[in-house]
Amino acid sequence: MEARRQVFSVDLLERYAAKGRGVITCMAAGNDVILLGTSKGWVIRHDFGVGDSFDIDLSAGRPGEQSIHRVFVDPGGSHCIATVVGGGTSDTFYTHAKWAKPRLLAKLKGLIVNAVAWNKQHITEASTREFILGTDNGQLHEVSVDEKDKKEKYISYLFELNELPEAFTGLQMETASINNGTRYYVMAVTPTRLYSFTGIGSLESVFASYAERAVHFMELPGEIPNRQRRAIHFAWLSGAGIYHGGLNFGAQHSSPNGDENFVENKALLDYSKLGEGVLVKPSSLAVSEFHFLLLVGNKVKVVNRISEQIVEELYFDQTPDAVSRGVLGLCSDASAGLFYAYDQYSIFQVSVNDEGRDMWKVYLDLKEYAAALANCRDALQRDQVYLVQAEAAFTAKDFLRAASFYAKINFVLSFEEITLKFISIGEQDALRTFLLRKLDNFAKDDKCQITMISTWATELYLDKINRLLLEEDTVSDNVSSEYQSIITEFRAFLSDCKDVLDEATTMKLLESYGRVDELVFFASLKEEYEIVVHHYIQLGEAKKALRVLQKPNVPIELQYKFAPDLIMLDAYETVESWMTTKDLNPRKLIPAMMRYSSEPHAKNETHEVIKYLEYCVHRLQNEDPGVHNLLLSLYSKQEDESTLLRFLQCKFGKGQPNGPEFFYDPKYALRLCLKEKRMRACVHIYSMMSMHEEAVALALQVDPELAMAEADKVEDDEDLRKKLWLMVAKHVIEQEKGTKRENIRKAIAFLKETDGLLKIEDILPFFPDFALIDDFKEAICSSLEDYNEQIEKLKQEMNDATHGADNIRNDISALAQRYAVIKRDEECGACRRKILNVADDYRRGRVYTSVGSMAPFYVFPCGHSFHAHCLIAHVTRCTTETQAEYILDLQKQLTLLGNEPRREMNGGLTEEEPIMSTTPADKIRSQLDDAIASECPFCGDLMIREISLPFILPEETDEIESWEIKPQNLPTQKSISLTV
Repeated sequence: MEARRQVFSVDLLERYAAKGRGVITCMAAGNDVILLGTSKGWVIRHDFGVGDSFDIDLSAGRPGEQSIHRVFVDPGGSHCIATVVGGGTSDTFYTHAKWAKPRLLAKLKGLIVNAVAWNKQHITEASTREFILGTDNGQLHEVSVDEKDKKEKYISYLFELNELPEAFTGLQMETASINNGTRYYVMAVTPTRLYSFTGIGSLESVFASYAERAVHFMELPGEIPNRQRRAIHFAWLSGAGIYHGGLNFGAQHSSPNGDENFVENKALLDYSKLGEGVLVKPSSLAVSEFHFLLLVGNKVKVVNRISEQIVEELYFDQTPDAVSRGVLGLCSDASAGLFYAYDQYSIFQVSVNDEGRDMWKVYLDLKEYAAALANCRDALQRDQVYLVQAEAAFTAKDFLRAASFYAKINFVLSFEEITLKFISIGEQDALRTFLLRKLDNFAKDDKCQITMISTWATELYLDKINRLLLEEDTVSDNVSSEYQSIITEFRAFLSDCKDVLDEATTMKLLESYGRVDELVFFASLKEEYEIVVHHYIQLGEAKKALRVLQKPNVPIELQYKFAPDLIMLDAYETVESWMTTKDLNPRKLIPAMMRYSSEPHAKNETHEVIKYLEYCVHRLQNEDPGVHNLLLSLYSKQEDESTLLRFLQCKFGKGQPNGPEFFYDPKYALRLCLKEKRMRACVHIYSMMSMHEEAVALALQVDPELAMAEADKVEDDEDLRKKLWLMVAKHVIEQEKGTKRENIRKAIAFLKETDGLLKIEDILPFFPDFALIDDFKEAICSSLEDYNEQIEKLKQEMNDATHGADNIRNDISALAQRYAVIKRDEECGACRRKILNVADDYRRGRVYTSVGSMAPFYVFPCGHSFHAHCLIAHVTRCTTETQAEYILDLQKQLTLLGNEPRREMNGGLTEEEPIMSTTPADKIRSQLDDAIASECPFCGDLMIREISLPFILPEETDEIESWEIKPQNLPTQKSISLTV
């Protein structure tokens, strides 16, 4: 098997990189750009991104030997700071990647810059924004340079170490935007101390605040040769070891004087762990994500930052001349993720190859399981982490925790092995926990496994519940609390797994363990509402059963099935539930209502069935005869007959076209009322069935006033009405038991109530034969006077009729002499031809008879005249389709009767002809005249109706299309400019 590739590898980047400008003294890198400082005062720039290189001579114009002390480049590779020393003085230069010549920072003359902190969050190619310089005399300066200005914007003093003046050897700055400005975080390193500064505002205000408060620092003894760091982690080569930790630049440091100690998880790596036998201090340090790169002599030791173990050693291919001096230092290119080493002549590149691949093992060995899982690359690695955690918990007898970890394992241990572990030691609770956690890890497609494990977990729950019940009798309240907790947990499990559990198997399990409540609960989850409702009814819990039935997804048939039991349990709640349930058919509830009604009820008790039936009839407007019949039967059994009468008098079908006025069966109602002896109701039903004689006869047994009212209801049949009143009169006369004269007076008073319908002669047969006529004298005289008045009225009517007939004869004679004057040049209103002209095309011999030599025509009182056939054509065209067909049919009939002898068209009668002597043709011609000539077509309703008609009728599509404007393909028009 091929050996795994090393995490770090060294490659020679360039031999003799100084290009003969002396030897390399310092180096910096950023964004694939490398800056080298040489011993002869040259700065050599290598841009590997574009393959370019150029040299800058900073010693020009300076006396004596000049050497580059330090060189710095920003993370983007655009901005460069270099300090040149020699001749007892020093100068600091700034140069840009686009500049050919560097810029001397005159204000820093004589100061040796050891460290630079770039503003990485805000720096751009065109501007450095504010950044910090650290000098060897313990001062900090703020500088800002814009590339376009070709000079620095400003250089200002910030801070100086007064308590322990030392050279700054390392600087780092981070910024964070917060609500009220920008917060700065600055770390500064001296040979013995690590300082931290933080504040909100500008750099000047941040450092000015430390004039009044102490500076936060960490002090470690020893001389510090180098220090480098990155934004997430930092490391400091102190005298005692490598001081390292994490950096937190979060928003929690939002106060102006917030915590300067933004360092977290601090640790110190002792140099003795480097394994050199003797205490050896690294000469340079670089930090990657998980490792320290420590330059020790001519090799680099790679130390894992987490485990603090050496994982690799890197060696360099140096020239013989450089071996004696060794490797000078390390630097990192955070932008490119690369590291570099350099000696006097060469540059070496240290590449990183997936350095986090084995970090899960490192964290696992340290028992930092969360970090180990975060660094796992695949499921097998995660399984190994879970296995270690599970075994540790199992060994510690924390079986529930072990079960949770075992449930996350998919490959390194089988399901059977894990379950046998718990079964062998009798840990049912841990086994149940394992199964439940395993269910959470299954995919939805593993339906078979999910169902089997869910069923097993169900049985384990039931077993646990039974064991707790056995212990409950002997142990304290703690068991009771645990019992309630496991019941709640079990029900939640059933709710979660209701879709994966086999319904029949689960119900058998619940039933076999005697868990009726859970069986009902599961049935409710599976929408087996019949089982649930039946259970509640057995317990007498009508409200709970009704609450289940009111759920929207419960079949309506269950309402009808359990209605008899529910109404007997709690009639009020059941009826209230029915009244709030939609789409309930009251007809199917009749058996339940009849069962309830058959039971005895207290006199003042509200009859719930009657209440529901009234709701159906009046509110829901139910039209089912069965519902109405049941309500009527319940009304008939009540002592108070008024409710029954009001129900019978209600016209429930009123307003419905062609519908009945009531929906109960009147014959059934009559039988029921007769049986219950509800006579007034019977009278109403007889009357409603138009059995007025039976109604009056029965009403006479109850109340004569009721009989009179019933007799008076008949209005369209005078004979029947008189017969009914005679029945009432006979009953009244026969029932009177006073003196004879008193009875006669009452009879005479009764006649007045009939409004003249009955006469004295109609009721005389009802009196005894020996009654004296003197007692009827007044009534008989009144009757004779009425007859005399009627005779006189008839005579007057006959005289009026005779006079009217005479008037009609005179009118007919006058009509025969009526005429109209027509001028010779009078035109037809339709065809515009002269009325009095004769032409063969005008002759319609079989319809009209010509008057002399002229065609038939019509003249209206308004003065308009029309030829007969023109008038027919005009009216037929303008009138409705039905009327036009009627006119044409009359024409056809006249044509068929055209062979009969015709009379003159002037409407006159011969002397021998009686008034009523007309032929069939005359009748049809009269109907045709009425149809076409009842009014002038130009002055009557026909012309008025034409106003609302469109100019173009719908059937005249051709006329409409002829008026359409259609686009045409016109030739392109050319514009011609005319000179005026």
